[in-house]
Amino acid sequence: MKYNAEIKQQLLLLSAQLIEQVGHVNYNQDEARDVIDDIKKVMHFHDWLYYVEALPVINDFDYDRLFKKLKTLETSFPELCTPDSPTQRVAKTLTEDFPSVEHSVPMLSLENSYDENDLNDFDKRVKALTGIATIEYCVEPKFDGSSIAIIYENDLLVRAATRGDGTQGDEITTNAKRMKSIPLGAKFSDFGIYRVELRGEVVINKKTFAKINEKREEEGLQILQNPRNSAAGALRVKDSAEVEKRGLEAFMYQMAYAVNKDGNDVFNTDKLSEHFENINNLGKLGFKIPQQEKKMCKSIAEVHNFIQSWEEKRDDYEYEIDGMVIKVNSINLQKECGATSHHPRWAIAFKFKAREVETELLDVEYQVGRTGAITPVAKVKPVFVGGVTVSSISLHNEDIIREKDIRLNDIVVVQRAGDVIPYIDRVVIAKRKSDAQPFIFTKVCPSCNQPIVKPEEEAVYRCINAACEAQAEERLIHFASKEAMDIDGFGRETVSAFYAAGLLRTIPDIYKLDFSAVGQLEGWKEKSINKLRDGIDKSKKQPLWRLVNGIGVRHIGTQTAKDLVKTLNNLKELFEATPESLQSIDGIGPKVASSVLEYFHNESNRQIIIALEESGLNLKNQKTELQSAKLANLTFLFTGSLTKFTRDKAKELVESNGGKLIGSVSKNLSYLVAGENAGSKLDKAKEIATVQIIDEDAFLKMIEA
Repeated sequence: MKYNAEIKQQLLLLSAQLIEQVGHVNYNQDEARDVIDDIKKVMHFHDWLYYVEALPVINDFDYDRLFKKLKTLETSFPELCTPDSPTQRVAKTLTEDFPSVEHSVPMLSLENSYDENDLNDFDKRVKALTGIATIEYCVEPKFDGSSIAIIYENDLLVRAATRGDGTQGDEITTNAKRMKSIPLGAKFSDFGIYRVELRGEVVINKKTFAKINEKREEEGLQILQNPRNSAAGALRVKDSAEVEKRGLEAFMYQMAYAVNKDGNDVFNTDKLSEHFENINNLGKLGFKIPQQEKKMCKSIAEVHNFIQSWEEKRDDYEYEIDGMVIKVNSINLQKECGATSHHPRWAIAFKFKAREVETELLDVEYQVGRTGAITPVAKVKPVFVGGVTVSSISLHNEDIIREKDIRLNDIVVVQRAGDVIPYIDRVVIAKRKSDAQPFIFTKVCPSCNQPIVKPEEEAVYRCINAACEAQAEERLIHFASKEAMDIDGFGRETVSAFYAAGLLRTIPDIYKLDFSAVGQLEGWKEKSINKLRDGIDKSKKQPLWRLVNGIGVRHIGTQTAKDLVKTLNNLKELFEATPESLQSIDGIGPKVASSVLEYFHNESNRQIIIALEESGLNLKNQKTELQSAKLANLTFLFTGSLTKFTRDKAKELVESNGGKLIGSVSKNLSYLVAGENAGSKLDKAKEIATVQIIDEDAFLKMIEA
């Protein structure tokens, strides 16, 4: 999934609102469903930005808080936990530019810590899991780069891949071979290893990065923003020479999988029983590894002291690091600790404090979204903080401006918490000019100059002028986007160009487009026109949920649209909908119901639906026919690594045979299907007598019988 600029802005605003409300956990079921849906939506978005686009915009601390709140709500309302929840997997979408390959073992995320108390809690958990009073820990840098997995077989490099979604990544073998820090061959056979998968981090030396940007500036090329994004981007370029041009290097930090010629695990041998020694052995084999930056510690207090010493000298280190990673040294103890579906229990990341810098607030501009939301954006004197140049910072809403008493020409402190998203932390009151006046939020829409309103229980102002051009253009962009009607060849720039040329004003205009007029526009030839025409024609047959998502009803995204159409035969049935009929639909609460009624009871909007139908769009819901009722009234949950089918296929098999998939272990669960390396869900299921535990083969027999 990809996101257009308007959707990105919406999700960034939603992220800020959720973070502000992260401490509130008292909800009824309908409210919890809405909050869970919102959190899932923004977390999938941030996963995509981080793992696919290599452009993260949220700090780890806030991401962790959202993750923990989601987990808390799903624990309180287990029936609301779905298979697509971030708590059920590591991350989501992969790039389409390289073939996908499966990792030998999942590349899980790391749990984060921010102070000594977090480390002490981690130490207590490890000791409780292992039953050992004294634990040795290996501490090493948390490189701010891009993770890779490399496979050697019979002492030769055979494959390299990006992290991807943690289970599968993009194959980048050709690009990896251009990195001289990665040996093309290594004598793993000396350690009894036939096949091994290594984990590493691709980085760019700070000095090398500065020289690259100097050269790019001389050549008139766009300046690279920071080493991490530049490294991640170069891994995916089709011209592998770019890898050398950007000076990519790879540090190896883990031997994740190792077997002999018979396929047997070799980590139980004396040579490979300790993580610290395994990393040193990789160094001996010619790999780049942390040297003085890593340390074996005998206690968690020693761990903390070593971390503090590195936080003080991080800026002097030749590579970007944003923390340190603490790992149980013994491989056997690592296995005893195990892992959740999200992170290993034997490792934790300690995040360094956010970087901050002072700059001047020059102006505040406003952006208008498709739903009329008015977002203030601070324009500051460009400043370099945490590896990137910052000149624009979202202020989110008027309340934040007032709360922080932000005024024009103030000196403000800009932070990048977790070294990721820039925000104004505070004003330097001592440097405020004597004539500085409190900031006055605009009273009119910056696009149409009409009055704006602030709905009850909302933090944002909105323009309610239906004829507002900024909203009209953004609605068209959203309708054509991949998240909605997915019209091939009709991206943001194209929609904006057609809008500016007067070819589009409303959504139905898309299906009445004058292609002869399009041909008069610069850059439009027969081939591109035919591609767009085909894309528009194909969109007429899209599933109904895409149309519901595309027309822009407030509070409705992909999942809610799917929930809404489940009970419909035709979209026009919503013309006669009532609050009661809508709220009887699983997944639809009072807030969504109100938005649906407001939209479909509006005569102008009804005319849009009718016009779309007249243009040949599908308003009928193509309901999936059940293959059988063999699983009727039964609930299922899948855990561990599945080998017979994917999780998506498992969901399809359950639902097409009358069953229901749920997201957590409870008394409501009929069957837990346990794959390889099943973790905490399996343990919990064993404690509930009514839950039957089966493997994949047994599940298949249930639907084949």
